[in-house]
Amino acid sequence: MDIIKKLIKQALAEDIGDGDHTSHATIPEAAQGTMKLLVKEDGVIAGVDIARLVFQEVDERIVMDIIIKDGTHVKKGDVVFYISGRCISMLTAERTMLNFMQRMSGIATSTYNYSKTLKGTKTLLLDTRKTTPNMRIFEKMAVAIGGGQNHRMGLYDMVMIKDNHVDFAGGIQQAIEVTQTYVKKLGKDLKIEIEVRNFSELEEVLRIGQVDRIMLDNFTPENLKNAIQLIGGRYETEASGNITLLNIKEYSDSGVDYISVGAITHHIKSLDLSLKSC
Repeated sequence: MDIIKKLIKQALAEDIGDGDHTSHATIPEAAQGTMKLLVKEDGVIAGVDIARLVFQEVDERIVMDIIIKDGTHVKKGDVVFYISGRCISMLTAERTMLNFMQRMSGIATSTYNYSKTLKGTKTLLLDTRKTTPNMRIFEKMAVAIGGGQNHRMGLYDMVMIKDNHVDFAGGIQQAIEVTQTYVKKLGKDLKIEIEVRNFSELEEVLRIGQVDRIMLDNFTPENLKNAIQLIGGRYETEASGNITLLNIKEYSDSGVDYISVGAITHHIKSLDLSLKSC
């Protein structure tokens, strides 16, 4: 919670600078009013709790009446919440609040559209580290709200041996062995995942072992199915690369445990929301 509040403060400072001169110039200092958050297109709402923190940071006297909670499917014309208080304070908070909520709702909507396609299968949808700088915690919150699961938050909470690591380490075996040595020396309980690009690399990983999850990168749905059969449940499996809404079901039919889709955070359209006076 501390990091969230810190990031909100930074976002407000970026927008406000030395003051909301437009609001102070046009509105009496003591003026009070009521506003509503209006939905302008269908989607999944996310960021209501963040909006509350934004308003509190600007003016703790702002009163918020929440009508629709995070994770709710909304339609054009719905009202998510009402706020009342000092007019200048509400307008000063407006854009920062909308920037958070519109992007988070867009991510939640995109995530929902992917995850609903996986219903009825064993496959779970994961996000990636393809996030906006300083917005990761909010974007990953939105993924969870939309029905997806968070992969690692950063470089610090899991070992992910990707192609560049393998190449620089001198090969798959070297990469796995030095990783095992490093993790044991560090004394941390870190899961180890390794990326493979073809069946030759997969067979080498299966021979060496000592990992928790295998990422099958840019495999076709048919090759993915064959790879899952070859792994035979010995390790967690993850598919990634060129997976879209149009083909994700075909990939999940392979029986893969996880599918990671970077597009749910880095290639989305923000949901259209607007804060209007009542």
